[in-house]
Amino acid sequence: MAIPVALAAVLALISWQVAVDGPLLELDTATRNGVRSLRKALHSIPLNHFGAAFSDLGGSFPAVPVLLGCAGLAAWLAHRAGRPRWWLPLAVAPVAAVLIPLLVVPAKAWFARPGPYGVPLAPEQWGWYPSGHTATSAIAYGTAALLLARVLDPGLVRPVHAGTALVCLGVGAGLVWSDYHWLLDVLASWCLAGLVLWTLAAALRRLDPR
Repeated sequence: MAIPVALAAVLALISWQVAVDGPLLELDTATRNGVRSLRKALHSIPLNHFGAAFSDLGGSFPAVPVLLGCAGLAAWLAHRAGRPRWWLPLAVAPVAAVLIPLLVVPAKAWFARPGPYGVPLAPEQWGWYPSGHTATSAIAYGTAALLLARVLDPGLVRPVHAGTALVCLGVGAGLVWSDYHWLLDVLASWCLAGLVLWTLAAALRRLDPR
């Protein structure tokens, strides 16, 4: 229980600081200014394109199709192995996909935080906190890895988890590098995604102990 408690505590702390415009937000400003200075000093167009491309991996497309495809693969492998609840991934994946907007959109609307450029929000905008792309990538790819890990050969589980973690880290880094999000937007979404994945993993262990 230590991990979910720690994630919830960090998420609550960041959310409180964003809500009251607290001193922790100075970390966001310092990070943004540091990244801008580094980006200007390097002046690397390929690196900038690389950061933007990584951040795009956090969009609903391709993240949700990857999740659904991996769920289908996991269900097929479970069915081929003769598991009685082989269909479980097909039920879990849509739940995870639906949870993303249900958790992120209301929070964005409530906090209504402007982005790193400091431009006031337009009436049709939800706000930047928490990061939707970060949450989408971490929950979608994380759930996909969780489902696959239950049916893959044990030797493949660690590479799948490591690759998923690298992609999710890349999305967050790309968002901050490209000035698409504040650092705390990204950190909060990672905490939120961690809580969702921990809950899904616990539910899967109860529904299918094997």
